[in-house]
Amino acid sequence: MWFWQKDSIEYEIFKKYERALVSIGVNFSSDEVQSALEAGSYGLEDALRSTIDYVLWLHQNEKQIFPNAILIRALVEQWKPKAWRDDYLELPMLESPGQRWWNAAASMWGYDTRNQLVADVCYLDGREFIKFTNGKEITVETAWRWEWERVLKYATS
Repeated sequence: MWFWQKDSIEYEIFKKYERALVSIGVNFSSDEVQSALEAGSYGLEDALRSTIDYVLWLHQNEKQIFPNAILIRALVEQWKPKAWRDDYLELPMLESPGQRWWNAAASMWGYDTRNQLVADVCYLDGREFIKFTNGKEITVETAWRWEWERVLKYATS
């Protein structure tokens, strides 16, 4: 799926907004979305912000949302965001399950323990993984299903 080099500005921009876009329902496995992303790296950040901005507006106004179609139009038509605020990325609605797990882990285990045990929460090919400092990893989905004590034992053994 990756159209950009991992050290490119496009990749960096994409990664900044990827989790928020996934949380609003954009499917990056879709051929149409991939084609639009391949063709539309000019104005990429504006298109990604516009997509998020518009979906938030639709949600607030209880309108139907078609995230893939919105992203494709934003890329093709080079939309500019109307009311973008960087703090949008902090909204609970735009948090991925991994971000919610990360925050919950701090509440359950404390910040120090979480920060000592969790190396990263990363997103790859449509799935989020938790990488622990002991070298083990687990999907976020599995971590949510397991009890906190079981995940803690897994992360420390």
